[in-house]
Amino acid sequence: MTTKLKLVARAKKGDAEAFQALVHEEKEKLYKMAFVYMRSEDDALEVFQETIYKAFASIQTLKNNAYFSTWMTRIMINTAVALLNKKKKIIPMSHGMLESMGETRHLRQEDQLDLLQALGEIEDKYKTVLLLRYYEDYTIQQISMALDTPEGTVKTNIRRGLALLKKKMKGVYVDDRQNSIV
Repeated sequence: MTTKLKLVARAKKGDAEAFQALVHEEKEKLYKMAFVYMRSEDDALEVFQETIYKAFASIQTLKNNAYFSTWMTRIMINTAVALLNKKKKIIPMSHGMLESMGETRHLRQEDQLDLLQALGEIEDKYKTVLLLRYYEDYTIQQISMALDTPEGTVKTNIRRGLALLKKKMKGVYVDDRQNSIV
């Protein structure tokens, strides 16, 4: 049994230190995703904290210890979507968002802004699968489990999400063959 699985088992038995160690491993990934959803540091922190609270309160409901990371991601996504629905507000993209997104460092700053702006404009179901697939490197199967969605639907949403991004980015780049971002 790996160290992580042992920590999950201990956390399920009520060991707060084990849970804290697990959260420490997941915190950066969860915060980045929360930030992409919320587009504000304060709201992302609120979602992150609420996610940790919900996970700690319900860790005993985790069925398979190997899926702790996926389970936490699902809680974060549900919490972010619930808060967005509650607030029903649009927050403009900020430069700080770029600094928090480690995976886009290889792009020019202008390209990062354009890509994140386009990502912020697509539906949540497409944004979620694209973030999980390309920013968190989840497999189709992991995304399917995290979202409790059939694998075929995940593949379809990825394909449609990429098509929407490409369509939104075409207005920015005249020759998308030279400046392919997606």
